[in-house]
Amino acid sequence: MKASQFFVSTLKEAPADAEVVSHRLMMRAGLIKRLGAGIYSYMPMGLRVIRKVEAIIREEMNRAGAVELLMPVVQPAELWMESGRFQEYGPELMRVKDRHERDFIIQPTSEEVITDIARQELRSYKQLPKNFYHIQTKFRDERRPRFGLMRGREFTMKDAYSFDRDLPSAQKSYDAMYKAYGAIFDRFGLTYRAVAADTGAIGGDASHEFQVIAATGEDAIAYCPASDYAANVELAEGVALVASRAASHEAMIKTPTPGKSTCEDVAALLKLPLQRTIKSLVLATEEKNEAGDIVKLQICLLLVRGDHSLNEVKTGKVEGLKKGWRFATVPEIVDHFGTPPGYLGPIGTKKPVKIVADRTVANMSDFVCGANEVDFHLTGVNWGRDLPEPDVIADIRNVVEGDPSPDGKGVLAIQRGIEVGHVFLLGTKYSAAMSANFLDETGKPQPLIMGCYGIGVTRILGAAIEQNHDERGIIWPDTLAPFTVVICPIGYERSDVVRQQADALHAQLAQLGIDVLLDDRGERPGAMFADWELIGVPHRVIISDRGLKEGQVEYQGRRDAAATAVPVSGVADFLKARLAA
Repeated sequence: MKASQFFVSTLKEAPADAEVVSHRLMMRAGLIKRLGAGIYSYMPMGLRVIRKVEAIIREEMNRAGAVELLMPVVQPAELWMESGRFQEYGPELMRVKDRHERDFIIQPTSEEVITDIARQELRSYKQLPKNFYHIQTKFRDERRPRFGLMRGREFTMKDAYSFDRDLPSAQKSYDAMYKAYGAIFDRFGLTYRAVAADTGAIGGDASHEFQVIAATGEDAIAYCPASDYAANVELAEGVALVASRAASHEAMIKTPTPGKSTCEDVAALLKLPLQRTIKSLVLATEEKNEAGDIVKLQICLLLVRGDHSLNEVKTGKVEGLKKGWRFATVPEIVDHFGTPPGYLGPIGTKKPVKIVADRTVANMSDFVCGANEVDFHLTGVNWGRDLPEPDVIADIRNVVEGDPSPDGKGVLAIQRGIEVGHVFLLGTKYSAAMSANFLDETGKPQPLIMGCYGIGVTRILGAAIEQNHDERGIIWPDTLAPFTVVICPIGYERSDVVRQQADALHAQLAQLGIDVLLDDRGERPGAMFADWELIGVPHRVIISDRGLKEGQVEYQGRRDAAATAVPVSGVADFLKARLAA
């Protein structure tokens, strides 16, 4: 293709609202154009990248035995009411009405629709296993869309859904998709990790995220360099950092701590390690009647070590908190503890509260906690002697760098990642709710066992750029670049010999199946080179009168510091070798 026949539209400066590197570079390189908050047009250069992403996904999904179909963007709300997600999903679900006042949704995902298809079509065990996938537009009404395609409202996603007769078969389908995802991300040429993850709003029995490693990633990943252990910090297991509870050596003393309401300040005042303190967090659970009035309020005091932070995802899995919780209000705290936040603790509460202690806290002795009185803390506190054992002991903290790996094979490191893929073993969450059954060998109906598997197609662009860029622009992996090779002729419109050689090389590379672009726009060399460095084409060939007189052209890879002279007669073979490498 020639640049004059294509559409190249670069900017010297990014719009002011472009917050992260990928957003700025995609706007400057002319890959996307903003239409509204979190809504973008994919310009020709960006669409070429998207199509390459989709092609790789299709090849690997088909190779894994999945079958492509296409489900609608607009879905009847009745299906979502059947699954229970019409109200549960929250404000991110775009709800609309048609002219007849019937409820519909703009799909953020397609579990309900595919389950409806399955319950009509997959009636016998003989039809199983089956895996359907599609690549389709999705919409999630993000409260604060940001970061360009990384956190947009409208996006493209590949979602697949497997159906099996039992859990062992479903695990095989899950493993096949996990393997296919590895092949997909390997072909993308991105550095990534597959990590254990929370099932979140999708639900299910098992889950892994595929995270592209990038310093700007929104997610924190805990992994062990000495083993295969890796998990999203939301799920990463925090082992007890105190192996067993030591005997007490101190008396419990009510100690003045005027104006010191944080663990850090208290530890500094008392000249104690922060690890000797305990942080108190107060949650509430409630039951309401049909009128919406609270008929039962349970206050829970969660205790984590002073240098740790609460993990809210893990907290939601604690017995008694699984149906939902919120942070208690200040009046509720004062009513139960007799003091405002800052001096709270498990001893001498005004009203009974449920005590949930992190694993590490449960093994601590001679610790410091709030005295439930302003300007006072208790030192030398011990379980069993000064207060009863916790009502619940659970892993409720975020892991930190240097923690022991849960597999016992080393210590954890933390790195940032961008979630671009997610696989779930759903079980019967949707099939049971929507009566999607098949008949087994005995003719007895059984619920279909489901899995679902998603890849953020358009998010791949942002993630790839966050991982691959420099001060000049994007650096695409060969497999994702809008064009693999760009020919930059200097004086194309002025020199017959340059034009003839450029046209001949362009035709030769195209004949070899190489995705090549010839820049015939007549731009000055500096402006031409800057455009293609910004756009991120990985291989560049420069043709000039001076070089041709010496029988050479110049080759420069996007990451190369300098150009390499290549004989004109051997440039095609040279490029083939570089692309193969």
